[in-house]
Amino acid sequence: MEECGYKKWNLLQEEGYEYQLQDVEKPNLFPESMDYDSIPKVVFNFRRVPMYCPDEIWITDTTFRDGQQSRTPFSVKEVVDLFKLLHKLSGPKGIVRQSEFFVYTEKDRRAIEECMALGYKFPEITTWIRANKKDFELAKSMGIKETGILMSCSDYHIFNKMGLSRAKAMDKYLGIAKDALDVGVIPRCHFEDITRADYYGFVVPFARELMKLREESGVPIKIRMCDTLGYGVPYTGAAPPRSVQGLVYGLRFFAKTPPHLLEWHGHNDFYKAVTNAAMAWLYGASCVNCSMLGIGERTGNTPIEAMVVEYAQIRGTTDGMNLRVITEIAEYFEKELKVEIDPRTPFVGRNFNSTRAGIHADGLLKDEAIYNIFNTEKILGRKVSVIIGEHSGLAGIAHWINGHFNLMGENRIDKKDEMVVTLKEQIDREYAEGRTTSFGDNEMESMIREIDLTRYTAFCVHRNRLKE
Repeated sequence: MEECGYKKWNLLQEEGYEYQLQDVEKPNLFPESMDYDSIPKVVFNFRRVPMYCPDEIWITDTTFRDGQQSRTPFSVKEVVDLFKLLHKLSGPKGIVRQSEFFVYTEKDRRAIEECMALGYKFPEITTWIRANKKDFELAKSMGIKETGILMSCSDYHIFNKMGLSRAKAMDKYLGIAKDALDVGVIPRCHFEDITRADYYGFVVPFARELMKLREESGVPIKIRMCDTLGYGVPYTGAAPPRSVQGLVYGLRFFAKTPPHLLEWHGHNDFYKAVTNAAMAWLYGASCVNCSMLGIGERTGNTPIEAMVVEYAQIRGTTDGMNLRVITEIAEYFEKELKVEIDPRTPFVGRNFNSTRAGIHADGLLKDEAIYNIFNTEKILGRKVSVIIGEHSGLAGIAHWINGHFNLMGENRIDKKDEMVVTLKEQIDREYAEGRTTSFGDNEMESMIREIDLTRYTAFCVHRNRLKE
């Protein structure tokens, strides 16, 4: 019981009911709550489970596996560049603990070899492979210690996709896990579509069998809870299989799975990827699986940058992670990979710490904390910025000049400065003549140069001196 997360309670616990496999003749597709022609319904059973955040929590990465399935495949150089950034983000404690790779093609294997050659302890390289001995042996030959294996657990997959019964599916999956153990590779069992699975009729009994196999073999067999279509919900009192809290608690309590062997992998189909991942941490899963910028199938995976910040909020510390790397990752995606990041995306979007409103800019001039979520320049290397538009006002223009040219202290200009007033008159004139777009940085520089070339030159010299 202790390793499953109860050692601190100092109370007697009722022994959990031992759920047995229910080998039904017809699939349970939850027709009342998951009618395909309707928006899925959230069902409540009003049962609450205790919050239990593990002593240690961490993040794993799937950018090069699930993330890569949503875009043009990365080149070997791009994989290595991004892997270096993951290592830099992770910090000395390895909060970004593992990174998951495909192993099918020569290019996949070359990328793994070059990342391994870097000699990093974190992130550890793991793989995702097909469930056959040939692939297990390939992973083993490359020095891979752990691999993910698909083990679909909903009746949608067991009956309708694979044409199996639950009993045959379980036997097949257990056989695959044993094959991995025979080769000497740790199996990470991907419980695909867990949020549409018969939780007590298949998921818990199957997890119990895997934990028995773990005890017999002495190998730390892992379970990845895959919210494949994003059906998971964080609501108190929601019923399994959609309740994230219920899923995590049940695997710990009924299947005796320790927190360090539980991992959450969520998708964002219903805008809940980040919240669901945080709930998995809070209720007993040590690990959440993410991708850079949340790339992945359909709506994508849980963004790694979001969970890095979530970690800091929950733990009250970054534990040595370098959050400025989040900005470096965003810049790499935009400049090298030509990925267009939605400007409103938290932490990485161009506008996430920008404002167009003059009243907000006025507040920023007086105290950044009034309108900025935290010190984004110190933490993320992202200065607060103002986008000059129709409603920026004198304060917005002054803030833009100070930020763009790194004018600080006595060098900062006030909103009453003559240059600021002249700029505002020109901007107002353009909008009065029908302009509808905001002003770009180069355009603003050009206008300042025309108004006062001497001061413009001084601004540029000051900015360049600071860069040096």
